[in-house]
Amino acid sequence: MKRKRIGMQALFALSAVSLAVSACSGGGTAEPDDKPGEGSGGGSQLSIMWWGPDARHQATLKALELYTQQHPQVTFKPEYLAWEGYWNKLTTLAASKTMTDILQMDAAYIQDYASRGTLEDLSDIDLSGVVDPKILENLKIGGKLYGIPLSHNGQGFAFNKTDLEAAGIALPKQGWTWDEYFQFARDARAKLPEGKYGIADSSGDWNFYQYYQIAMGKGPMLTDGTTFNLDRDTWFQFQNIYKQLREEKVVPPIEVSKAFVENDPKGDPMASGTVMTRGATVGSVSVLEQLMPGKVGVVSYPVGPTGGGWAQSTIFLSVSANSKNKEAAKQFVKWFITDKEAGKTLGLTRGIPINEAIYKELEPALEPKDKIAKELLEQALPHALPFYPVPTGWSEWAQAYPNEMDAVVYGQQSLEDAFKKIEASGKAAAAKVAGRK
Repeated sequence: MKRKRIGMQALFALSAVSLAVSACSGGGTAEPDDKPGEGSGGGSQLSIMWWGPDARHQATLKALELYTQQHPQVTFKPEYLAWEGYWNKLTTLAASKTMTDILQMDAAYIQDYASRGTLEDLSDIDLSGVVDPKILENLKIGGKLYGIPLSHNGQGFAFNKTDLEAAGIALPKQGWTWDEYFQFARDARAKLPEGKYGIADSSGDWNFYQYYQIAMGKGPMLTDGTTFNLDRDTWFQFQNIYKQLREEKVVPPIEVSKAFVENDPKGDPMASGTVMTRGATVGSVSVLEQLMPGKVGVVSYPVGPTGGGWAQSTIFLSVSANSKNKEAAKQFVKWFITDKEAGKTLGLTRGIPINEAIYKELEPALEPKDKIAKELLEQALPHALPFYPVPTGWSEWAQAYPNEMDAVVYGQQSLEDAFKKIEASGKAAAAKVAGRK
């Protein structure tokens, strides 16, 4: 999720002036008793912070302006950054208890910030008829809702339907099992030209393995960071399958794999034509469609007895627990996902809107790259498992995992040695995180 830092000139210009303008009619309206700022001197200035690409920045600024048009008593102090800069700054703000009133939050970090008492419980925001209650329930932490989901996300597989059909290879099917996935790899390699492969070598991807382990009913490796669950038998089963695939030359050699750069026109494993399939999220599959217009098909993640892949909201708006404008902030957050004019303004800059009514408003004007994202979501949902990001405090372990597996592939250590190191470092990381809580 690395992104380039953007210029901040627009931010400074906006910080110098108010976004408030004269009230005028808007497409969506608040309820008569839904007046942010009341009880706080009749007006509020809400500070708000988010990360993302320029298209998201510009759309969000327009949405803030729209809100002030509809609610003249509310103005905004916006700040937006690239991914790395955002989290670096938010860490400092959280430590000093000066976080913005409203902040964009990610599934990878929300549990950590909630556990530190920095986020307000938003369970009292009524989202009946707007967000599926099951979605909200799954997002609760300790029975409380610390972020309002903005969009859908999920994990599935993309495949090069054009090249597969040309080679006479059966396309991946919805709900394919892990056994079928590995057999597809062998069938594809038998029919594809030299230098082309059905699947990549994902033996060094800890997250890919984790979903194999979950699908096999053994639970996630990583949850809250204080426990580590690496099932020995399942791990060796998975790794031995890939070992055999490498010996049979069914997957690319490591020298080829190391050169892959996802979403790069020449370096992407699938867009380059080297690999016929790869994992993709709802938020990223549109990039593949742009790189390979008309050639991309989508299907669910390989499934096991308990399911496969994941489908869950991963981006939210949260409210600071130290905000002096909590009620005004909560009313804005609700408006952000319910107002139709806001929905048109924001478009798909944060993914497929969580509010189905707003998506339907946008759908007629969507391009193929946008529609394929919704198609992937629909493929992912029937078999989806929960989303398990790398917990806070585990970045060093996550970076070491592929290095240990590279050593295996290069013949520098055995699978047994790799397992021992991965298990030991995982237990150490869990103990360290538990000691800080």
